[in-house]
This record gives sequence, C-alpha cells and structure tokens, in this order.
Amino acid sequence: MDLSRRTTLAAALGAAATAAAGTARGAEDLPAGPAARPLTVQAESPTATNIPVARDRRASGGRYLALRTTAEPPPATGWFATYTVHAPRPGPHALTAVAVAPVETPHTEAVGSYLQLSLNKGPFTDLAGSQPHWYESPPAWGDLSVLDLGTVGLRRGANTLTLRVTGPAVLDDALAHVLSLDRLIFRPLATAPALRELSVARHREGEPAALRLTLHGPAAHPHPVRYTVTDYFGHRAAGGRTTIPAGATTTTVELPADLPPGHYRVEADGSTTAFARLPAAPGPGPGPGDRFGVNLWASSLVPPSRLPEFAAALRDMGAGWVRDGQSWPVAERSPGSYDTARHDRATRTLRAHGLAVLDVLSPAPEWAMTDASLPLPADLRHAHRYARRLAAARPEALQLSNEPDVDTTLSTADAHAAFVKAAALGIKATPGTPPLTVLPGLAQSGPFQDLLLANDVVRYADVWAFHGYNDPSQEGEPTVPGASAEQHALARRHGARLPLWMTECGAFLAARPRLDLSYDRQSVQARYVVRSFVEGLAAGNARQFWFAAPPLHDDGVYFGLFDRRFAPLPAYSAFAALTSLLGAAHHVGRAGQLPAGAEGFVFDSGRGELVTVVWAERPVRIAGAGSTYGVVERAYDIMGRRLPCGDVTVSRDPVYLVTPGARGAVPAARPGLSPVTTSSPPSPPSPLSPAEHIVLSQRYAAREAAPGKQDGDAPPPYGYRLGRRTRMAVDVYNFGAEAREVTVTGRVPADGWSLRAVRGTRVRVAAGGRVSVGFVVTAQGSVRRREDVRLTFRARLDDGSAVPRSVALVHLK
Repeated sequence: MDLSRRTTLAAALGAAATAAAGTARGAEDLPAGPAARPLTVQAESPTATNIPVARDRRASGGRYLALRTTAEPPPATGWFATYTVHAPRPGPHALTAVAVAPVETPHTEAVGSYLQLSLNKGPFTDLAGSQPHWYESPPAWGDLSVLDLGTVGLRRGANTLTLRVTGPAVLDDALAHVLSLDRLIFRPLATAPALRELSVARHREGEPAALRLTLHGPAAHPHPVRYTVTDYFGHRAAGGRTTIPAGATTTTVELPADLPPGHYRVEADGSTTAFARLPAAPGPGPGPGDRFGVNLWASSLVPPSRLPEFAAALRDMGAGWVRDGQSWPVAERSPGSYDTARHDRATRTLRAHGLAVLDVLSPAPEWAMTDASLPLPADLRHAHRYARRLAAARPEALQLSNEPDVDTTLSTADAHAAFVKAAALGIKATPGTPPLTVLPGLAQSGPFQDLLLANDVVRYADVWAFHGYNDPSQEGEPTVPGASAEQHALARRHGARLPLWMTECGAFLAARPRLDLSYDRQSVQARYVVRSFVEGLAAGNARQFWFAAPPLHDDGVYFGLFDRRFAPLPAYSAFAALTSLLGAAHHVGRAGQLPAGAEGFVFDSGRGELVTVVWAERPVRIAGAGSTYGVVERAYDIMGRRLPCGDVTVSRDPVYLVTPGARGAVPAARPGLSPVTTSSPPSPPSPLSPAEHIVLSQRYAAREAAPGKQDGDAPPPYGYRLGRRTRMAVDVYNFGAEAREVTVTGRVPADGWSLRAVRGTRVRVAAGGRVSVGFVVTAQGSVRRREDVRLTFRARLDDGSAVPRSVALVHLK
C-alpha cells in the first residue's frame, strides 16, 4: 500500500501525558463539574523560549509559535517553550493543544516534530501517541489541529510546563524541526482518584506476570479497585479486588501462573487495556529461512522513542523481517549529497533486535524529475547511484518501488522497467555481497505488470514481488484473494526461477474515529492473519509481509496488529501462535480426511513434525483428531493454547494439529530463501553480462504522456498518446565499467505504423554515460485511434550480444 498516497503511509508516558502514550482511558474523563472552567494559555506568551513567534489572523491571539529549521537544537534545552499555568484547584487536567500534528491528517499533509513535555521541572516524557491518535485530531485552522496531549496533574497555584522538540520531522524534501503552536487548553477532570493506566508487560507462557494499576496522583485514602481479565473467547481468566494504599499511586497484582498463551483484555473501574501472553516456544530464529514479515514504515507510523520496544515486540511475535523505507527527496536533497543517518539508525535498531530489513525505494526528488518522467528520475543514472548508496548500508533486501501500477502519475510500465534495471545494476555494483534485489510490489496483475515483464526485468532481480488484499466491498468474513496462485502461474509462464514474496497482505477493516475496532472485527482480523499466511505459503510464497504492524487508520479503514494505544490486538497473538507452531513452514500439501466444510494445509515445521492448520465456516468435529499424515499428538487453538486430547472442534478460528515425523520434500535453496535445515547461504546469482549493463529507455515529450492509471482501474488505451508523426528518443545508458558500441533497432509490429531513425543508430556510450538516439514514429491514415500497439527497441553490442529490450505501448490519440 502506497503510504504517500493512502496514509497521507516502550516509552510509556508518565503522569505528565499518559493518554498520548497509549494508556487506558476511562473514569478520569469525567468533567469536574459545571463550575470548572478550562484554562487557556496562549502559545506566543511563554515565560521562556527559543522558538520564533509568527503572526496570523487565524491564531487565537493573532500570533503563534512557529518553528521550522534544519538547524540542530541546542543540546542542553532543545527547541523549547516554558509556560506558567495558574490552577485554581489541584487535580488531573486534560491537556489539548492547537498545533501541527506529527503525522498527516485528513485535512493536511503538513507534519510537525514529536513533542516532549515536562511538568513542574520533572523529567521529560515523550508524547508518543500512535498514528490513529494524531490522525483523528479535529482540524483547527490552516495546518493546525486540536491535539490530545494526555492528562497532566496540576497543583494549586502556579505550575511550570515545558514543551520541547529534540528530533526532526520528515518533510517532503527535508528533515526539519517543526512546531506550530497556537494555544494550550487545560480542562479539569474529576478530582476523585481515578485510574490513569493499566498495564501487563509482554511475557511468555511459564513466566511470571503482573497487572500494574496506576492512579493519576497519590490516593488520599485507600483506593479499592475491581479488575477482570478475559481471554480471546470472552471467558473470564482472572479477576478480583485490590487496593492502592493511601499516599501511593500504584499497585501490582500477580496474575495466575497457569494462564495459557493468548490475547487477554483487562477491565478495571471503566478503564481497559490488553496484553499478550506468548507461546513458550518462540517462532523461527532470525535468518534467511524466516518466512514471516510485517510492514513497518517507521518514519510515518512509529514515534522514534517507541522504535526499540516496538522492534522487540515484533521479534517476540515471531516476525523475522520488516519492510520499511525512507524518503529519497529527504535522503538526497541535491545531486550526490546524501543524508541517510536517521534511517540508518532506525535500520540498526531493527537489526539489533534480530529483524532483517527489506527497504523500499521511494519516488525521486523533485530536482531529478521532469513533467514527463514523474515519479521517476529523468536521468536513470541518479537511480543507479542512489540504489548503490542504499545498498552500501547493507539492508538484507531492496525493493525497487511500491505499487507503481496504481499510483496517481501518468508513468508507464516501460519507464518503470528501465528504472528497475538501472537501480538493480546499482545494487549489484555494491562491493561484497549486495542486498537481494526485489521487483516492485505490484498491487494487482494486469496490463501494467504484463508490460513490465515484457521488458526483461526478471533477469535483474533476485525476488518477484506482489501484493494481495481482500475485496474491501466484501462484508462479513473476508476471503483471502487468489493473488498468490495468480502470480505463481504468471511467473511460470515467464520462466522466472525466482522466489515469490507477497510484500503486502492485509484486510480492510472499517474503523470509526477515536474508537478501536469492535472486538468482533478484531477477531475477524486475527483469523485473517492466519488464513492469509497459511494460504499464501501453501501457494508457494517464499516470504510474506503483513500490512501493517503499527497502529494505522487511513480514511475509515484500520490496519495494524496493535490498537491506538499500542496494546496488542488478538491478531498479534494469532501471529505469534502461527510462527511458533509452523516454524520453518515448508508446505507439504493439502490436508485430506477432513469433514465436509473443513479446509486444511499441512506444513513441515523443520522440527521433525508436521503441523496441519484447519478451519471451517461452520463448527465441525474432527473425531479423534485424525490427520492425513498420522495420529495427532497435540492440538492448539488460534491463540496457541493447547487443547485437550481427543475430538477437536474446528470453526472459523483455525486449529493446529501436530503430528510427529516429517514428510514431503523440503524446498531447495534459492536466492531469498534458505531452508532452515541448510546452514549455508544460497548460491550467488550469475553476474550480469556487459550487454545486460546497457539499459534502453524510451523517452517522449510530456504532451505525449499516457492517459493515467486511475488507481489501477483505467480502461484502455494505456500507452503514450502519439500524433500522426511523433519524434521520440531512445536513451542508451551504459552502467558497465567500459565504453561500448551499441546499435539500436526498433519495430512496430502493426499495420499502418512505421519507424525511422533521425540519424545513425550505432553509438558509442562511455562507461557510466548516456547517449540518445532519435526516431520518428509515423501513424498512417489506416491506423485507428486509441488502440494500443507495442513499440519495441532492441540493441546489440559489437560482439553481437543482445541488450535487453525496451517495449512500450503507443496509440494514435
């Protein structure tokens, strides 16, 4: 999913700002009464600041704080503003700010830096709310929104509050420290002690666990709390009463030691949270054989202060890979001037937690594009150099764009194919062992992909990639799409001996602003996580990435394995059970001997056992828990909880049946995937020939641009719109180490079309150089309008070796 198009895509807060950190909300939201008035502080009137003030008639006082600088903040203070807040009564206050949000919102693409907050000279806490928390902020004026900064406990009289910026925001073309702040509003809440936070640390089966309950402030008297813990199925797992002593703010309650793995919800005095108890056996260890991945997009979806803890949560869940990316316009603000330090730090954090990284190339900087080339660089040497730079950071894999088939530009598949070749050659020019080269993640099969493949891109790649989502118009239980089977059939037709990765899979789940998914929809998501991975791996996918891991709300649709407070959803626990039980996940075959209505797939876990994953639209009983491959030794539910021996009831919630022994062939080592049983890395691919270092790219004027893709739904024609006589050029790039003599020829295999060269077609191209060969394309009177034909250019070196072709669609407009 293109985050730039669709998402416009544990540091817990202390008493100063709990809601923004993702804590439970409940009774503290009660207003203090009709006499309690909000306190408003104008942002442009701090007691101390190093942030400039700007004028705007829309601001509440006609002025506001306006920070936008690429300069580093002062080390001792950061970019800060300190305010004095006079409170007529002590107690918790809901704090809101009219300011720019740290993520894009429905009314603006402008973003600011994440804030830190200190109250009464206490330690600074990060206002590290999730993307949905900020995305759903009501608009105020201009690019500013009404932001929920959580709850602060004010004392009677004067209070000191400091906001500061220490880290940059990722803008369209730069990293900059940004804060636009109009005013702060403090709304008094109920003065009676109220729970601020419920939390249970992530842990594994067999490890001790405790529920921690925290008030907004010290209890004046012993504060009783009733709590209840329920499991995924709604059964009461634990509960009781406890007391927070007078003068204290927190207490802990030990949870039962025999809780099975799964997802649990906690309710206490109107506040709620959730936690995951993970299987005792983690998923497969990090390495090339790990098949389970997630989409991250950290710079857009994960506050920097949360990244280490979030990475640990993903690894504990059994994910071995993350798909991430950075902004090319930010990384290369001017030709050859690179700044990837921020993204490189994030990559190091992910890898330090045992996660392999698939990085995705973003659209090119504005300085590199023309109206005709958008979103690609007009000179493909920029793509070659940038890809080589990214490869030098040593991510495990680099993907050469995201969903170019459904973007909003007029770009065509032949142009993207030339870009893929140039970038792939840049990756492969990296000294040592380069990252895997992954083809663009395509949203769907169709004319765009057909033309991309016709341009001989497969030979440049190590991995074939595609995406697959359920039909968003489908109601009820989503059906796993047939994208995997479709793409494998297409790869076979093209003779592509590459592993196939589904670099995005996910489900469209309707979301309401400021509300988590209903628990029924959370269960739907958990089931779909299991079924989508099982069916994808059974179809032959070597690796699969869920979209997305972090909380994500986009235009009424919710993605993510965590809720808006970063508490795990049931899908998180379902993912953990899936990776723990399937292990190496080598598909053996479909399960037989199942009751009518049940469906199952058998996998070799790599641990000397077979695991059959079974589900059914209506509950059915499997007598004696029999399996195609022998007697079932153990059975587990969707959460990884072990089931009693004997008959097993199978429903929409998948069940795992474990049989001793191993059957079926284990796939041989391929680039991009090694069997868990193989310790040696896959053999390196054959080096590309000198002819394959020559890239042909057809170039047309902007007035001849194709009609556009209309989010992938455009009807034909798809090609360049030509007149009766059109001049165009073929750019010949040489990404090899030596100069080459190249002879270019072209052909339009359709009646009524002709092609002639403007001058000679044999050119000498220096190493790292580009030469253009001009042609005139003529459409005779017999050519019908708006009917695409293929225009193909080929080339040969002086030794007769063939250069990969360039194939474009053209039509008479």
